Amino acid sequence: MSWVTDRELAKKPEISEAEVAKALDGACGQVIRNLTDFTDKFPRAYSEDGFYPGGKNVDWTTGFWTGEIWLAYERTGEKRLRDAGEKQMDSFLNRIQQKIDVETHDLGFLYSPSCVAGYKLIQSQTGRKAALMAADALIGRFHEKGEFIQAWGSLDAPDNYRLIIDCLLNLPLLYWATEETGEKKYQEVAQKHIHTALANVIRDDFSTWHTFFFNRETGEPDHGATCQGYRDGSAWARGQAWGIYGTAIGYRYTRREDYIPIFEGVTDYFLRHLPEDLVPFWDLEFGDGDDQPRDSSSAAIAACGMLEMAKYLEEEKAKHYRGIARRLVKALADGYAVTDPAVSNGLVLHSTYSNHSPYNTCNHYGVDECNIWGDYFYLEALTRLSKDWNVYW
Repeated sequence: MSWVTDRELAKKPEISEAEVAKALDGACGQVIRNLTDFTDKFPRAYSEDGFYPGGKNVDWTTGFWTGEIWLAYERTGEKRLRDAGEKQMDSFLNRIQQKIDVETHDLGFLYSPSCVAGYKLIQSQTGRKAALMAADALIGRFHEKGEFIQAWGSLDAPDNYRLIIDCLLNLPLLYWATEETGEKKYQEVAQKHIHTALANVIRDDFSTWHTFFFNRETGEPDHGATCQGYRDGSAWARGQAWGIYGTAIGYRYTRREDYIPIFEGVTDYFLRHLPEDLVPFWDLEFGDGDDQPRDSSSAAIAACGMLEMAKYLEEEKAKHYRGIARRLVKALADGYAVTDPAVSNGLVLHSTYSNHSPYNTCNHYGVDECNIWGDYFYLEALTRLSKDWNVYW
């Protein structure tokens, strides 16, 4: 295996303003085409042979599709996008009211890009109500022993006393809820969780655990493991990307200076394990020469995180990370973006949802396909590069 060197990375071209506009308009056109199939329905988490089937508003991923609708609405101002977004917020309100598949920490993924976004963009009271209900449900998953939000399943499940790195992107829902209501309880849970997470999921070399378990009786840290990475000690690419973006978001809301070296360490580990074309394999253990699938979504997530953190760094460092983000987005736009709707109804090819290995407990699905969060974060990255974006997170 081999990875791109720092010098080689620095020589890669950055995406130009004209290329950003072209890619953004192309992606928004695809979103608009998909409204026919995905206004009353939602795309599934991953495509099959390049095409998303439709389904109900279940699973942890449906908010990303509504987020794509809002991003495309910001770009185009098309009324049909706004109408679709409003209809989908009605579905999200019903989902939280009826408690349909909400026993998860992923309420931030579900409600920030759908309902918080709709409230910010069009002052939707439906979006506000649904998102606040989701925030209440999310803090209900907080364990005082250990001070973390439990990832999945029943809160009394003996084998699920754990957090996962993905949850860093669920916390913005809580910060927003405090900003919106003035009630500190949401922010306090978010701050406790990120402190616990960063203290435990970041290894000494700045690679990351996917999941970390705690002692149910004492709350003491127990052990790290993976469900999604190649093996327990490797760095799952999407998890490392969540670490990049999640630490940037954490700094945005807390301004804790000790988060800056964590961001830099996690990001630099990710960058040191990029292949020649800058789009990671599904686990950072792998590089050029390995017969393994890519995960294009991790490149998009990481780019968004670097663009967010660059807003708070001194200019030399900010320029460095902005430049790398532009290189990652160009790699996606040039080599991975869907340009022909006959090939796929997604936005970005060659992503990996869940890849089984001899050492993990993953199911094997959504491998070398589009996935809906990869599409969303690609569109978000392009939006960030096109203007001073008011973030949904």
